[in-house]
Amino acid sequence: MLWLLVAISSYLILAIVFLLDKYFLIGPIPSPKVYAFYIGILGILILFFIPFVDFYIPEPSQIILSLLVGALFVYCLFLFYKSLRIFEVSRIVPAIGGLVPLFTFGLVYIFSFGKETLSFSDSIAFGLLILGSVLITLEKGKFINRESLQNSAITAFMFALFSVLAKYVYLQQSFWSGFIWIRIGGFLMALGFLLFSSEVKKEIFKSRKMLPKRTGLFLFNQGIGAVATIGQHWAIALAPLVYLSIISALGGIQYAFLLIFSVLISLKFPQFLKEEISRKVLIQKIIAILLIGGGIALLAFK
Repeated sequence: MLWLLVAISSYLILAIVFLLDKYFLIGPIPSPKVYAFYIGILGILILFFIPFVDFYIPEPSQIILSLLVGALFVYCLFLFYKSLRIFEVSRIVPAIGGLVPLFTFGLVYIFSFGKETLSFSDSIAFGLLILGSVLITLEKGKFINRESLQNSAITAFMFALFSVLAKYVYLQQSFWSGFIWIRIGGFLMALGFLLFSSEVKKEIFKSRKMLPKRTGLFLFNQGIGAVATIGQHWAIALAPLVYLSIISALGGIQYAFLLIFSVLISLKFPQFLKEEISRKVLIQKIIAILLIGGGIALLAFK
């Protein structure tokens, strides 16, 4: 179950990335397109790995699929950041976190013509992970409305489609070759944002004046984010096709790590980060973590 350990480690790193995003980077890069642009552009740095890894030129159909998957990833990021900007995080994140695994499960079932299905114990683990993921991000009185649900469903479907198509890339190519081609696709999508979006051009020149003081932090954040991305792709490559929905459902553990980090930092450095959590909310979060832990235990010790 190496894929399970890799996936959990990736979500741990993403929790750190999210903290830096939330408390340092929101101001300098406010536009969803611009943020997706920077992530896509920086992805091209993966080309420096080519001399050291198993990279090759596959069949044209595989190149096209890989590039499309990379472009889809950057587009998914754009949709996600756009959703966070339009709607409240407490409405969007639980919905996307709950829908991505369900869409992934459905797409795997359709693409495999019904051959890939979860066992009984895996289904229970899947349900626990989804419940925990939704519960840990849900806030009282912040229920999703029709508009935000529609937006969440589109974003979740795109993320699910990305995961499934990425798996089919790794079924035909070695991990590093497939990953590099996917990142090239993301780079090309980012260039498309730059060439055809006046908003991106305007925001990039605007944010350049604000970024120098935080360039080091931004690059560090993107660096560890890249490590997490590699881990996520590696987990997708390692896991059997049927477990893709489980990897998506594990997303709730990122918010469990985030909660723990936030509490610890607020206790150690209250002047840096103040995290106020009521007793009722804390109980809710603990129940969510127990549900996620139960799901992981079922997967690890079956």
